[in-house]
Amino acid sequence: MVEFDYIVIGGGSGGISSANRAAEHGAKVAVIEAVDLGGTCINRGCVPKKVSWYASRVSDSIHKYGPGYGFHAEYTSFNFDEFLEARDGYVSRSRSGYENNIEKNGITLYRGHASFVDGHTVEVNGETLTAKNILIATGGRPSKVEVPGGELVDNSDDFFNWTTLPEKVAVVGAGYIAVELSQVMSNLGVDTTLVTRYEKPLRSFDDMLSDLLLGAINEDGPTHMPNTTFTEYRKNGDKIECLVDGEVKLVVDRVVAAVGRVANTENLGLENTAITVDEKGQINVNDGHETEEAGVYAIGDVIDRVDLTPVAIRAGRTLSEYLFNNGATSAIDYTNIPTVIFSHPAIGTIGYSERDAIKEFGAENIKVYTNTFYSMYASAAWRREQNKFKLVCYGPEEVVIGLHGIGEGVDEMIQGFGVAMKMKATKAQFDSIIAIHPTGAEEFVTMR
Repeated sequence: MVEFDYIVIGGGSGGISSANRAAEHGAKVAVIEAVDLGGTCINRGCVPKKVSWYASRVSDSIHKYGPGYGFHAEYTSFNFDEFLEARDGYVSRSRSGYENNIEKNGITLYRGHASFVDGHTVEVNGETLTAKNILIATGGRPSKVEVPGGELVDNSDDFFNWTTLPEKVAVVGAGYIAVELSQVMSNLGVDTTLVTRYEKPLRSFDDMLSDLLLGAINEDGPTHMPNTTFTEYRKNGDKIECLVDGEVKLVVDRVVAAVGRVANTENLGLENTAITVDEKGQINVNDGHETEEAGVYAIGDVIDRVDLTPVAIRAGRTLSEYLFNNGATSAIDYTNIPTVIFSHPAIGTIGYSERDAIKEFGAENIKVYTNTFYSMYASAAWRREQNKFKLVCYGPEEVVIGLHGIGEGVDEMIQGFGVAMKMKATKAQFDSIIAIHPTGAEEFVTMR
């Protein structure tokens, strides 16, 4: 048996961040990873998705805006093989960075599947490891499609393994992953249909955001098929038929389902510990991320909190500061987390939607301010593209509890507003800032 101060099960962003921070404070650390270092974010999520979004932005610049600025590129073509070389090369370099940091910090890396023997003993590749403190950060995976023919359907992980682009594709789902993938493919020239169960995507977000995004989709693509739930998929030659109650509704080359994610908590030997999971298979933890097995913690997609990479990183580092550097707490603040959707146009959001704020505090305590701005980038190219911005304010002091924007550059403008909202900035304090002109960001400080 090999003894460590800290065992981290899962080499994704949260686990690696926690392991590195612990090692920097002198802890003897082991990381166990069964697949790829970097987890979903580096290999099948944030990083390749963002590079894909950039490629689709380049396509926009060439074909949508270029002619308006005097650039004509009628003979431009898109080479998917060359794009894959660039995207996957970046992913590989990012993954190498994780490996280098682990080696630099003296962390022992085990490549294999971990299973608990008891509350503080883990087996991997026939070797037994033990530690006073253990972290479970095994992440999540796409949900399976549980209808006849579901095996014909790809998921978001599969998308990043494609070596060719189909001519026609259906993306099933209404969340941000479905939106992002469908718009990427549409902008890269694929005949894409976004299939949503209800009338629009992103229904849980502020209505201003989802309504304007739907308008952009209807104008520029992909094709939107609302109020549709496929009940069967069927192979027909090289095509896939998508059916509702026996009737073929769509025929495509490939289908991508982005209909939720599940936690990777099976086969970890949790039954040999005091750890419990909820009905969705997520590990139960307290505010400090500790499970019901004292000294064993869980963060990221395996718990019922916020499934975002920066959140897992913050939780992992905070936990290591608590365990190995006399940190005050292993809890983090899950409120007012800035979030960006890499859609076309981009979306940025922090805090309460207008709808949720009214539900929580009452309409009489909420004041909402909005601005509309027509993208200068698009307008100069003879296109009229609406950008919208909203502040949701609470109480007589009008504390900003919700901030939402959709439009050109929003993805890079809301981080600093997150700082202001953490400090409980008021509308008057927003107004006191002199605007940067001409930008979209000024709309947040010029609302009346």
